[in-house]
Amino acid sequence: MGVRPAIVVDGITKSYGDLAVLTGVHFAVQSGSIFALLGSNGAGKTTLVRILSTLLRADGGAASVNGLDVASHAAEVRAAISLTGQFAAVDEVLTGRENLALVARLRHVPRPNEVADALLERFSLTDAGRRRAATYSGGMRRRLDIAMSLIGDPPVVFLDEPTTGLDPQARLEVWAAVRELAATGTTVLLTTQYLDEAEQLADRIAILNEGRIIANGTLAELKRLLPPAKVEYVEKQPTLEEIFLAVIGQPGTERNLAS
Repeated sequence: MGVRPAIVVDGITKSYGDLAVLTGVHFAVQSGSIFALLGSNGAGKTTLVRILSTLLRADGGAASVNGLDVASHAAEVRAAISLTGQFAAVDEVLTGRENLALVARLRHVPRPNEVADALLERFSLTDAGRRRAATYSGGMRRRLDIAMSLIGDPPVVFLDEPTTGLDPQARLEVWAAVRELAATGTTVLLTTQYLDEAEQLADRIAILNEGRIIANGTLAELKRLLPPAKVEYVEKQPTLEEIFLAVIGQPGTERNLAS
């Protein structure tokens, strides 16, 4: 027998008045994988995540998370998941370590300070752990936010556009944190509007458009939807992101570019 999917979405619909946001969404996410839900603003990604995390009721269809129906077993679903929204929800007055320890206490996790120290090390925040979160960069805050979401070892994590508003270097830091989640067996459902993010992180990618899934597969499978690529020889120019990362990562590059 195969492993039971961690998330199953079967015909979910949702409307706000006359506006149909989700019009029959179907997909499944295998345990321990990264599943990217790709779509433009307004495609319905956040609405679907809110339904799966029991913050919103669907109008029709069914969905289960970790084998539990999200409508009839909402409390059990909430105990099995973690949700990280589009903006880091850290307390800027507290240090990074205090943020983690506070969440551990609220979730009644034993030895909260030890849990905090372990997560700071896991997400390369040990040196900053005793600094107030207000002093953190965007990437550090987001990594702290993700670390907070892992307290209690939830088997399923929802990341709703986790790199919104971050600079290129901070995005790479968050990508590394997401890969770390999957490496430890956590199931990750990631929503994003960035194509490169889905391409870099996801085991499978679903494209949500006008309230329904119009494509779902691995990156290789999605590429096969298009005609075979033609071989052309062109001069490849670096992207602005590549230039930015090269400049900040190699001392003296900025002077060379300016000369």
